[in-house]
Amino acid sequence: MPSNLKKILFVDTVHPILEERLTGLGFVCKQDLISSKKEIEGIIDNYFGLVIRSRLPIDSSFLEKAINLKFIARSGAGLENIDVASAEKKGVKVFNSPEGNMDAVGEQAIGMLLMLFNQLKKGDTEVRKGIWDREGNRGLELAGKTVGIIGYGNVGSAFAKKLSGFGCKVIAYDKYKKGFNNELVEEVSLTTIFNETDVLSIHLPLSEDTHHYVNTVFLSQFKKTIYIINTARGNNVCVSDLVNGLKNKTVLGACLDVLEYETKSFETINSKELPEDFDYLVNSDKVILSPHVAGWTQESYVKLSSFLADKIEKEFG
Repeated sequence: MPSNLKKILFVDTVHPILEERLTGLGFVCKQDLISSKKEIEGIIDNYFGLVIRSRLPIDSSFLEKAINLKFIARSGAGLENIDVASAEKKGVKVFNSPEGNMDAVGEQAIGMLLMLFNQLKKGDTEVRKGIWDREGNRGLELAGKTVGIIGYGNVGSAFAKKLSGFGCKVIAYDKYKKGFNNELVEEVSLTTIFNETDVLSIHLPLSEDTHHYVNTVFLSQFKKTIYIINTARGNNVCVSDLVNGLKNKTVLGACLDVLEYETKSFETINSKELPEDFDYLVNSDKVILSPHVAGWTQESYVKLSSFLADKIEKEFG
């Protein structure tokens, strides 16, 4: 392989173990964490591989200029910022690492749900103010509830595994995956999800089909009042429709690690242009919020890079 084609460009920060592993395979790694997409397009023809999280969109125009690119490694699960079809047509391998943070996301979903059910945020705030309200902080048990999972990939299955000791029934629907029924989960139709669910957890990629997947029409089909967990993508849930559900009590509570107000890089939200619906979420004791950190643990930081290194080594080592 010519030396100029052994170069790998990192345009986002990832755990250094990935660079160490790739250097050990004979690649030369360079970091550019600030250049624009246009600037990167001007140099990408010099690179064999690209490592990215969510900072830049890798579209067909970018790939047209990446004439020597052989792989894109996305640290994380979602691939919505990469035109995978165009990459495949050009013979560019696309790697991601959903195995790296699936346990972290599953644990976060459990933690947020238990926090909501047991009113831990409210109780903690009150005790710090000297308020000792036992009756006002009476909780709910997860045991005996039916948890419905939509999207049974790496994260959905990890969440089901985490739920196995809580004495709840776990059902799951996946439009594209079949035959996953086992001792942890019952594979069901979407109609069964609507009929039986007490707690709904969303584990979907973001696409045209899943943008605002949770909306008023969707929520109206549930036979019970439900709780919602979203640790996937903010745009999977239409916040205004969710807020209406909370107001009319068809939705009893929500655990949201992601919001549709996030920037495409997931690094921030535009705090100057947030709507009234955001104010409702912030002020509701029925809502638990966190800043897109469900897969953001010390351990997952290492694992995300390690799994990518394994896949690159298997293909090009």
